[in-house]
Amino acid sequence: MALHMKKHPGQLTVVIKLGTSSIVDEKTHQPLLSILSLIVETAVKLHQDGHRVVIVSSGAIGVGLRRMDLDKRPKHLPKVQALAAIGQLRLMSLWDQLFGHVRQPIAQILLTRNDIADRTQYQNAQNTFVELLNMGVIPIVNENDTLAVTEIKFGDNDTLSAITAGMVQADYLFLMTDVDCLYDKNPRTHPDAKAIEVVEDIAELEVDVSSAGSALGTGGMSTKIVAARLATSAGVTTVITKSSKPGNIGAIIRHAEAQKAARLSSRSSVVNFQDEGVPLAQTAALNLHGANHAFNPSSSTHYDTPARTPSPQIDAEPPLHTRFLPIAHPIRDRYFWILHGLAPHGTIYIDHGAWQALSDKAGLLPVGIVDVDGHFAQQEAVRIFVVKRLPSASHHAQPSAAPPTPSRNSHYQHVHPGLDRSTSSSMIISPPQYELHNPAPFEIGRAVVNYSASELRRIKGLHSTQIQDALGYADSEYVALRENIAFFGVDKSRPTTPSFNRSTNEHGEAH
Repeated sequence: MALHMKKHPGQLTVVIKLGTSSIVDEKTHQPLLSILSLIVETAVKLHQDGHRVVIVSSGAIGVGLRRMDLDKRPKHLPKVQALAAIGQLRLMSLWDQLFGHVRQPIAQILLTRNDIADRTQYQNAQNTFVELLNMGVIPIVNENDTLAVTEIKFGDNDTLSAITAGMVQADYLFLMTDVDCLYDKNPRTHPDAKAIEVVEDIAELEVDVSSAGSALGTGGMSTKIVAARLATSAGVTTVITKSSKPGNIGAIIRHAEAQKAARLSSRSSVVNFQDEGVPLAQTAALNLHGANHAFNPSSSTHYDTPARTPSPQIDAEPPLHTRFLPIAHPIRDRYFWILHGLAPHGTIYIDHGAWQALSDKAGLLPVGIVDVDGHFAQQEAVRIFVVKRLPSASHHAQPSAAPPTPSRNSHYQHVHPGLDRSTSSSMIISPPQYELHNPAPFEIGRAVVNYSASELRRIKGLHSTQIQDALGYADSEYVALRENIAFFGVDKSRPTTPSFNRSTNEHGEAH
């Protein structure tokens, strides 16, 4: 059972993510004490102002390189993991010394994706965060590189920080990097590059992301945008700003909170524009814009300024940064865990009838499944794609001995860019049962399934009463219960990264 975080009015939860290049020098691997000291000063100041702070810190491998007098990161995985074990100890010792000077207690939390793949373990990690924050402790989070391999890694600490922000229901996630903000072009080669301060829809973002990260780190600007997409889906305002100026964090928060208060206080005037003689079409546009920023009671962000209170002054020139605004209807708790805590092991394709039934809170029945890809077991997570079933396709197509067609493989890699090509090439599947291009399949979410991939291939298109005849048993009439299905946000910037309310299951036909 998840514990509740005790938050006072006006109290914010802030997650600060630091990359390896912000912690150690890229060439000498010497800890950057000046930046680390400023981070400590900023975190303590936020804490003294009544806010909660979580730090996601990379740097274990970089510190390990310094300790062992090595020039560059090795390629052999066991050596990298050994360096992480050496460096993590010294990195936490360094954090403890710096915070110890101001008598601020800290805690270490090391995670891999396996640690949160189980729902109970996810809640245990969440409860640990809650208790630490309630105790006034600043948790310092890192991926457990000593144990992590490709299959259980988050990929980079940008993703880890976004998942952490979702777990603690943070108000702000700061992705500290070596640039002040995002630009529409690379400012190093284009003097006319323009800074991007606010991003409302990541899908419409036009920005140069050619930066590939440091020699020691694993992230780059593109991973930060992916992390921003994930965090904003959980209702977290995400900020990219310069790591060498951590003092800007407080000023950016004040500026953003002032803008929120100003929008909140202007809501009443938006709904009354038509009374002032504004044309109807313009009123609709204004109301639509206002709805995108309307107060959401389920959000972790707190609006403490009543609508009748004059809005605070907004700084004319806030520190340079890029701020990604959260979606209007955040994904919470169990659904956030299904979407981002679990790594998908395959894909199921459903028709529009099944999608409509799921939208009406029904569970997913086999009759609505058009096709299956990948190798997955019962109770594992899968992607859900909606497709247009071909008129000539039968509801229960048998697997074919022929290999996949080139067009199918090409499409499969297009819609699953992160999936191992060997997974699909080793499968024996029938020709496509659905339209590949017009319309193209689109991903809607994730599901934890009651049947394995091989079982689903045998029962796809069947009614639930036929499962017993097809398999010789029927563990469930549902392929996935509604409470085990989570959807991405309906906005254009729905997150597609690889991993607190629970709905009740409603029975219904999914086709």
